[in-house]
Amino acid sequence: MPGRRTRGAAACLVLALAACAPPEREVMVPDSGIPITLAAERAAAIGDLSHELEFVVPGSVDEPVSGRIVSRMTLADASRPLVIDFAPESGTENAVHALAVNGRPAEFTTVNGHIVIPPSELEGGEMAVAIDFTAGDRALNRGPDFVYTLFVPALAHTVFPVFDQPDLKARYSLRLTAPEGWTAVSNGAAVSESVDDGRVHVEYAETPPIPTYLFAFAAGRFQVERAERNGRAFRMFHRETDADKVLRNRDRVFDLHATALAELEAYTGIPYPFDKFDFVLVPAFQFNGMEHPGAVYYRDSSILLEQSATQGQRLRRASLIAHETAHMWFGDLVTMRWFDDVWMKEVFANFMAAKIVNPSFPGVDHDLRFLTAHYPAAYGVDRTAGTHPIRQELDNLDEAGGLYGAIIYQKAPIVMRQLESILGEDAFRAGVRDYLTDFRFGNAEWPDLIERLDERTAIDLAEWSRAWVEQPGRPRIETERGGDGAGLALLQSDPVQGRGLDWTQRIEALVGSVDDHRAVPVQLAGPRTEVDAPAAPPPDFVLPNGSGLAYGDVVLDAASRRYLLERFTDFTEPLTRGAIWITLWEEMLGGRVPVGELMDAGLRDLAVEDTEQVAQLLLDGVRGLFWRYSTAASREEIAPRLERTLRAGIERSAASSMKAAYFSTFRSVVTTTGGVAFLERVWRGEESIDGLPLTETDETAVAEELALRSHPRAAGILEEQRERIQNADRQARFDFVVPSLSANADERNRFFDRLADPANRERELWVLDGLTHLNHPLRAEASLEHLRAGLEMLVEVRDTGDIFFPRNWMASLLAGHATPEAADIVRAFLAEQDPDYPPRLRRVILQAADPLFRAVEILEGSANN
Repeated sequence: MPGRRTRGAAACLVLALAACAPPEREVMVPDSGIPITLAAERAAAIGDLSHELEFVVPGSVDEPVSGRIVSRMTLADASRPLVIDFAPESGTENAVHALAVNGRPAEFTTVNGHIVIPPSELEGGEMAVAIDFTAGDRALNRGPDFVYTLFVPALAHTVFPVFDQPDLKARYSLRLTAPEGWTAVSNGAAVSESVDDGRVHVEYAETPPIPTYLFAFAAGRFQVERAERNGRAFRMFHRETDADKVLRNRDRVFDLHATALAELEAYTGIPYPFDKFDFVLVPAFQFNGMEHPGAVYYRDSSILLEQSATQGQRLRRASLIAHETAHMWFGDLVTMRWFDDVWMKEVFANFMAAKIVNPSFPGVDHDLRFLTAHYPAAYGVDRTAGTHPIRQELDNLDEAGGLYGAIIYQKAPIVMRQLESILGEDAFRAGVRDYLTDFRFGNAEWPDLIERLDERTAIDLAEWSRAWVEQPGRPRIETERGGDGAGLALLQSDPVQGRGLDWTQRIEALVGSVDDHRAVPVQLAGPRTEVDAPAAPPPDFVLPNGSGLAYGDVVLDAASRRYLLERFTDFTEPLTRGAIWITLWEEMLGGRVPVGELMDAGLRDLAVEDTEQVAQLLLDGVRGLFWRYSTAASREEIAPRLERTLRAGIERSAASSMKAAYFSTFRSVVTTTGGVAFLERVWRGEESIDGLPLTETDETAVAEELALRSHPRAAGILEEQRERIQNADRQARFDFVVPSLSANADERNRFFDRLADPANRERELWVLDGLTHLNHPLRAEASLEHLRAGLEMLVEVRDTGDIFFPRNWMASLLAGHATPEAADIVRAFLAEQDPDYPPRLRRVILQAADPLFRAVEILEGSANN
């Protein structure tokens, strides 16, 4: 099995110092970031690593955070310079105030975001390096009354000096000083706390070995909820001022964590490997969650749900909690050696979450849940020219943020489920247990897992991995039907000419009619696979993805396509309806199903749909069909029927969560005069929706939708809505986005221009909301002028933002565009870039632009028919 990959140019050179230095002295000059060759050299030389950290956080965000670190290690080779990563915004040379080796001051140089200590200052064996420094701000996320660190994937060294690579795991202890009245939390348990001179000092116990990206602390004006489940104490830190909302959610949130822990301990056979379990709810957090052991972060709105939460939102919350809890074993206990295998921790977190959530929602079809949660998002990238393998090459950790996305979060769990199917659940779990035990508190690679699974199957997993993990894309799956219905086969082909991949997968093809059909197991392998189905009577349809298992571009035969479009609503199994809709959606994007026919099928089903997961899937679909794949004239024609269907769905739904799903879609697509007037009456409280209480968050969303429609009373509505908002964090968000809602194009342009300053992009969720408003379909024509500038900012967005920001920036920038002019701007930008334009950003653009390119093609095709 291959080990760590060392592609690309050498990471560092040994050069003579400048003329001002002694001529006999040599110093290593490493490249910026963390090159893989530098990381490999350090991992071989450094062991028994621990860090003693101190941070002093002042009350004003204008004052810098100061710190001290003592890194203790065993150094196997003192003949080479020791390189410590440190790249604060102010420059390394300005931020290091003192450095000592084993208690004596030592000489050092700073270069390319690194501290370099020459061999003459080093000692082999046990050694301690102490550094006093001013912390960088990039990953500190400071507000007026809070701070939280976020170091994934390799941002710890932008704040403090450290070996910032995942395979130099270390034990961390922390002393944190913050303003009096603030509450603090970190990975370890607090062992002492004192207050003096307006400051609080907290010392935290040493952690087990963890990588730099998992070290964390948060402090601020947080409230703390406490609970005990199964003998374990939990604490929830939050800033929510709505006490009823907290009370309504708290017990369920603690229960979900306890259930996830119990399920994972049972599956892995390993008790929870860390000392405590606290979690922090962060307003407008950049991610949905982050798995710091002992101090998990969540976006507050993902955990503290509104009364009007849909079933999908409740399921997503449970999955999120299970996902982050699974990381305690997958990623935290056993960590990838290098970030090219970051997908391994994410795939297991999502894969295990799907298993864990099941007991908490006994009334939910979890096969349908897996289908809807993974396949559309995975296809959304894998069908594009910007797709990539699950396992990607990575020469430098400064590019690690570009590895994240739907391929590792959604496609990889589909692949892992196929792997479990091949081995069987028991053999798969046994292999996973061996893997976790063998690499406990250490690092591992994908081949390490494959080695332990390979022992348990006759299938060549290396070849299987080549198609599913090492290469991008999905197979094309077609149906071959013999004359008079005799003979049935599935054809698989590689869409990349000359590559010839074979995606082995176990699927179930659904064959028959609405009233009489059955699932036929098929081991799909090779270019042609016979299907053991009755020859007579001839089936009305063949659906290769009938049980939601097959992964690929499923091309229906003409008879099946027509039958499924016409009879879609008549199928009684929710899983079947979900699989049919996803297949027909891909057919529409492939130009094989007209938009109008798919819209008609969707609205017919939504008029009677009684399964919320299917309803949500279709609601998302008709919203996309309406805004992106329909002309203005078509929207005007279909709008009355669409709004009638949605309002009827609100009225007939018994569950408030189902009502909320229909209402959320209604407010996002409403365009008729009568529909907008109804929405305003609901916002004003002049008309209510029986069984659906609207919260402050709902009212804010309605007010913003009314403003986007250039409502004549929009200014007053927004002003009144601000008065309704009681939480300071939500008020700050509202104030930020209001200019993006203005009917005045000049004010909207000024909002966009302000985003050129990185300081105005610090609250990434706020930025994305505003950017989406600017590029709403109703405002898209006026926002065309921003597309080029938004594309040109992408490199800086990557360099100054967190891992998901570039991808989300592009999605928001292109969200409402469906015109040839917009497509031409994107294509021209890509064509004009130098060959060395970051390839991962090029892929991000191609992924985000794929719906735009397809919309242009589809709309031009419909205009020519």
